[in-house]
Amino acid sequence: MTEPISYTYAVVRDADGLPDVLAGVQGVARAPVHLVHGRHGGDVAAVVSPVPPEDFHEDALKRHLEDLDWLEAVARAHHSVVEALSAHTTVLPLRLATVYLDDERVAMTLDACQDTFSDRLSRLAAHVEWGVKIYVEPISVTAARADTAPAPGLSPGRAYLRSRRAQRHTQEDAYRAAEQAAANVEAAAGIHAVDRARHRPQQGELSVGSGENVVNDAYLVPAEHADAFFSDVMRAAEGLDSVRVEVTGPWAPYSFASPPDAEPAEGTASP
Repeated sequence: MTEPISYTYAVVRDADGLPDVLAGVQGVARAPVHLVHGRHGGDVAAVVSPVPPEDFHEDALKRHLEDLDWLEAVARAHHSVVEALSAHTTVLPLRLATVYLDDERVAMTLDACQDTFSDRLSRLAAHVEWGVKIYVEPISVTAARADTAPAPGLSPGRAYLRSRRAQRHTQEDAYRAAEQAAANVEAAAGIHAVDRARHRPQQGELSVGSGENVVNDAYLVPAEHADAFFSDVMRAAEGLDSVRVEVTGPWAPYSFASPPDAEPAEGTASP
């Protein structure tokens, strides 16, 4: 396989002016980005760029997806294309590293899933995604040792057990505060959001900042409610010790743009 294959970033409603929006936009591997239309017409188009097969055919892609540096570079390029589009139109982002053998396979998918894509674009129009993460902050050394000063008459063994109980109680208090924060945030977000996606809490190298990520949610919010959503969610988390709430956005609605349920076209490689 020597010909470039087609990396597909998103599906958009076809409209005049989109080629101008994409002019100069660089995708993965700094390749130019273009539109692909279905062979039977329709009102949607895919946003595509050519990528080298030696990096994106199925076996190579599986290896690369374990390389965080490579994955970060691809994710940044993918996101930059989606963001350039979302500034001008409703975008249905596809999964990272969605690739087809060629543009003809992309067109076949558009034809097969035309109604699904069109319906989802209508649903997501004038909506944005906000991310909400809740972290339980690590117990500080000072807090953990607050009740561990030697007491008269305590043996070293009993003093150790007293220290462990103090740490456990402090940690339990932190988790209770996180549960309260989650309830407060959910209530505040629900005033504005029309949908919610629960993601697995991030761990290890995917977790950013200090603390244990215990809630990792995304909310679909009408664009006109964006500022109120942010303010109300941040206010809902105030006054709770040992808890950190992180609100990010607004983003294109990645969490609410699931690929169609139809079987992918022959020759498709995806993670």
